Amino acid sequence: MKKQPADVWVTWEEYHRLIELLAVQVHDSGWQFDHILCLARGGLRIGDVFSRLFKLPLSILSVSSYRGESGRDQEQLLIGPAIASVTGQLQGRMLLIDDLVDTGLSFREVQSWIASHHPDVTEMKTAVIWAKSGSQVRPDYFVHDVQGSPWIHQPFEAYEEMSIEDVKLRLKRK
Repeated sequence: MKKQPADVWVTWEEYHRLIELLAVQVHDSGWQFDHILCLARGGLRIGDVFSRLFKLPLSILSVSSYRGESGRDQEQLLIGPAIASVTGQLQGRMLLIDDLVDTGLSFREVQSWIASHHPDVTEMKTAVIWAKSGSQVRPDYFVHDVQGSPWIHQPFEAYEEMSIEDVKLRLKRK
């Protein structure tokens, strides 16, 4: 029986450092892009920081593949019907951002969706914090090359197990 890699736990401080490392890597590559498109939910925080650092508006596409009660069940990929953007029609060079690439299915399907819905996008590169070794897609930019497929516990996942009543109780105790 093959041993699964241990889960990875990430603090808020480490998470922000990783976003900054990714931003520096993209900047130092010299590649110029016209648009930032993040995949929600995982890429939202990363996209927000990139939008501020690179002084470009943030476009958002909602996708979902992990669902179920625990949020860990990988199911059929759902892609939202439209991109939320203040820039109008997307065109030119686009940086596609997510938090991680696991199987690569999301990136592959989203890239195909963008090509069919936004034909004026002339070039697209991808950026993530974590690239898992079993992925069918290799991102253009990534901070960590993760061997195997450990679950990466990001700091905001604490809210997955909470209700608004839990938050109210915690705030009341403070």
